[in-house]
Amino acid sequence: MKAGKEHSSRELAQHNTQRAKLSRRVAGCPNVALQYAVVEEAMYGALVRAATQVPPDIRIALEQALATETSDLSREHLRAALENMRLAESGHGLVCADTGFPLFYVAAGDQVQIEGGLQSLWRAAESAVHRATDKGFLRPTMVDPISRANPGDNVGGGMPHVDLAIRSGDELEIVAVPKGGGSEIFGTFYHMFFPSDGQEGIYDFVMDCIVAGCYAGKICPPAIVGVGIGGTADLCMLTAKRQAVLRPVGRVNEDPRLAEMESALLEASHHLGVGPMGAAGRNAVLAVHIGTMFTHTAGLPVAVNAQCMVGRRWIARVQLSGEVEYTGDIR
Repeated sequence: MKAGKEHSSRELAQHNTQRAKLSRRVAGCPNVALQYAVVEEAMYGALVRAATQVPPDIRIALEQALATETSDLSREHLRAALENMRLAESGHGLVCADTGFPLFYVAAGDQVQIEGGLQSLWRAAESAVHRATDKGFLRPTMVDPISRANPGDNVGGGMPHVDLAIRSGDELEIVAVPKGGGSEIFGTFYHMFFPSDGQEGIYDFVMDCIVAGCYAGKICPPAIVGVGIGGTADLCMLTAKRQAVLRPVGRVNEDPRLAEMESALLEASHHLGVGPMGAAGRNAVLAVHIGTMFTHTAGLPVAVNAQCMVGRRWIARVQLSGEVEYTGDIR
């Protein structure tokens, strides 16, 4: 028995030494490629967590909305939503049955290499979405827009979508965002204004969009309202989407002009008489997030994209060592 213990201790020591050597090689060598299986599992893990757990900032914002809501029916909507989130986190279902569009926002450090190349991210995303759908974490909602044929696994025709950005560093960050159908279908708006329409035109447009989206609870409010200003039409929409799904609720805009606009629009939304799920109340909106881009001198493009109350997103941060950290806190 003593010899067996000594043998096991010796093997463990050798294993730890080998791991230490590997960690030193990985840390000092930017050419070590992440294994495809690690990346695929990270995408799958982030997606499953996004479907079953609510990010901390969203939960805090909903609890604050419950504390300030004036309508009994709206308070009951919020209580029911928070209870459903609790049940989902304990393994009883999803935070919302409509898991919508499978989206991934990926930021790869410039020292990151992936087995099979960066293009393997798309293959990994397809595999992760297929697995998550097969296991019941995603509902098969993606169809061909013309024939309406449903492949049954949310894969095909550009879905899942992977948005890839390159930044400095040695980390692969994956943000899984199953974007609900209601908020996308009824909470997406775009308009090209004249420059002379100015901030007043922007305010009026955003408020009209909030009313239209929250009517009858179509976007499942209280919503996070992303606003894009500037760029081309597609970049304006992309800015609005990223503001809706990637910016934490409660983070103050770094641009004081935009922070002031956000505060004014949020305050105005409290006086619409609309609350959670379109009932009477004051909290139809959790936050207004605005992003801008330079645009043509002759135009003023503005887009709105809403995120529903559950604000689904979860992050997987993959290190070159292959270690994966899952978190609901976005940077």
